[in-house]
Amino acid sequence: MFIWCAILFILGILAFADAIFNMGEVFRRANSIVFLLVSLGLLIRTSTKKKLGLWEDRENKVYDLERRVRQLEAEKERQPDF
Repeated sequence: MFIWCAILFILGILAFADAIFNMGEVFRRANSIVFLLVSLGLLIRTSTKKKLGLWEDRENKVYDLERRVRQLEAEKERQPDF
């Protein structure tokens, strides 16, 4: 997904350059700006979702470790002292 976002962003830059320099009028000026902004938004959203996913993974690991510590403490209390 990240690669597609980068490709869209590069195409948006090329479309904007084409509209500015009038190299064939492949894209209209308004369309190129909208295309550029949409692809930039998609790129930012993808990167923030990726960071959020890493954060959630870390929270899940901490939760699992806390649960494991509680289990080990409960087992330690049940065992008789030697």
